[in-house]
Amino acid sequence: MAPHSSRPLLTLLTDFGTGDAFVGVMKGVILGICPGARLVDLCHEVPPQDIQAGAFILETAYRYFPPGAIHLAVVDPGVGGERRAIAVRAAGFTFVAPDNGLLTYVLNAGEAEAVAITNPAVMLQPVSRTFHGRDLFAPAAARLACGMPLEDLGPPLAHPRRFPVPRPAVGRDAIEAHVVHCDRFGNAITDLDEPTFRRWLGAGEERSVRMRAGSAEIRGLSGTYCEALAGAPLAVFGSSGRLEVAVAGGSASALYHLERGQPVRLERAPRRGAIHRAPGASPGASKPSADSQPPRPSGRRRNQRTDR
Repeated sequence: MAPHSSRPLLTLLTDFGTGDAFVGVMKGVILGICPGARLVDLCHEVPPQDIQAGAFILETAYRYFPPGAIHLAVVDPGVGGERRAIAVRAAGFTFVAPDNGLLTYVLNAGEAEAVAITNPAVMLQPVSRTFHGRDLFAPAAARLACGMPLEDLGPPLAHPRRFPVPRPAVGRDAIEAHVVHCDRFGNAITDLDEPTFRRWLGAGEERSVRMRAGSAEIRGLSGTYCEALAGAPLAVFGSSGRLEVAVAGGSASALYHLERGQPVRLERAPRRGAIHRAPGASPGASKPSADSQPPRPSGRRRNQRTDR
C-alpha cells in the first residue's frame, strides 16, 4: 500500500453554491499561498446563512478525513460585522471559520484550542467587508497548511461562540427527541443516538415502540429506507448514528411538515393482554374471582373489539 501523501489536505464547506465564482476564488487564494495543497469540496449547498445546518453537516463529515486535515468552513451571515474569525485545533484536526456557532459540534466533542485570527500579515490586503472567505479565512487556512503555527494567527480565545444544542428528554416509558436537521432527501434527523435508544429500550422489542413526528405515526424501527411500502413513513438509525424519520421513496419533511426543533416522541406500546390497573389499585384487586363476577346479560350482544 502506498504511503499517505505529505501534501496538506484542506476541505471546504460553504453556503456559496456553485453558480458564482466564490468557491473557485477561495481555491485560487489557497493554491497561490500553498501550491501543494490538496483541496476537497465537502459541501457548498448549505442553505444560505443557515449556521446550524452548516455545523451539523461539518459534524457528520470531519472525522472521516486523515488526521491533520484542515477544515475551512464559511457560513457567515455576519460578514463585515463584529463577529470574530477563529481557528480551532480539536480532535486531531484544525478548523478555520467565523466565530458564530459554526463549530459548535466540534467544540462540544472534547478539548479544543482556539485563537482569534487577527494578524494582518496572514490576510489579503485590503480586506473586503463582504468576502472574508477570500481575504481572511482562505489565506489563514492556507498558511496553516504550509506550516504556520496556530498561535501565529492571533491571541488565544477562551470561549468561542456556540449555539444551544437540544438533547433528548429520556423518561421511563417515553423519549422526546427533536429534529436537528433535514437533509436534501427530506429525512428528518433527530438528536437521539442509537446507544441512548438501546439503553432506554432495554430488553424490549423494537417493534413495540411507537413514534409520532408531526402528523406521522410510526410503529417499530426499520433497518433500511426500503423496508416500508412506497410513500409510508418509517424510522431508521441513519449513517450519522441518529434516529431519522423518513418516507420510503418520498420526503418526510415535506409530507409531514417537519423542520428543525420539532419534537419526535417515542413510547413503548402496551403489550397485548397487559392488565391496566386503575391508579391505587392493588394487584390482588385487578382480577376479580369467579364468584364476584356480575351475571352475564342474556340476549344477543354486539360484536366488540377487546384489543386496545
